[in-house]
Amino acid sequence: MLKKSSNIFTLITANILIATFLLIGCTSTGNSSILSINKISSRTTFENKTADSQMYIRPDNVSIDQAKQLLIEGNKRYVDNKVLTHDISDARRKKLSTDGQKPFAVVLSCSDSRVPPELVFDQGLGDLFVVRNAGNIIDPIALGSIEYGAEHLGAPLIIVLGHEKCGAVKAAIEGGTTSENITAIIYQIKPSYNKTKNKSQNANEIYNLTIDENIKNSMNLINKSLVIQKLTTERKINVVGAKYHMDTGKVTFDIQ
Repeated sequence: MLKKSSNIFTLITANILIATFLLIGCTSTGNSSILSINKISSRTTFENKTADSQMYIRPDNVSIDQAKQLLIEGNKRYVDNKVLTHDISDARRKKLSTDGQKPFAVVLSCSDSRVPPELVFDQGLGDLFVVRNAGNIIDPIALGSIEYGAEHLGAPLIIVLGHEKCGAVKAAIEGGTTSENITAIIYQIKPSYNKTKNKSQNANEIYNLTIDENIKNSMNLINKSLVIQKLTTERKINVVGAKYHMDTGKVTFDIQ
């Protein structure tokens, strides 16, 4: 009987010791485990981010240069697959609803589903004022939207974002019969093709040159706006051309 009781006591003691060692081990490595989990789940290391606050919210007021830098850094995160965790909480939505929007950039981009500006530049709610149409072209509606974002919302930067393998540009080059409304889009891009069609014997090179020329054409039309001219003179805004590269996801800036 005493021998049986002794065995039971020994077994209980051993279990207690094992549990104690496990607890000590978990406690001593707890911090490194948290850091490892955070690093994997957030896929980024942002200077102002802590283990208790994973959300990134940009500053409200940025300069022209800062706005461009935010887009450059955001695109790099996108390319590297290290995007930030943006605040899309109820509180964030309510704040934007109550306080209004203050985007730091206006982006004119193509409607192509493969080039969503908010994802390409890794930005969140209220960051970008986006105007999209096939071919990133300028018409009165697009220009009015851009003017609104610049003049009334105070965005210091306008980006004209074209992209490789643009179907609208390809349609303008190839011609053919299509609907009246699609023809109106092609009509806006055709002058860019006419400027580049004799610059090379290579069809793909002409295609890419036309994409660049179409970006520049939209920039020129934006800069002809009296609203934009006034803001530019006051050094309150800048218009920048950019191109998205399909295979890499990288955006090159300063298309001129």
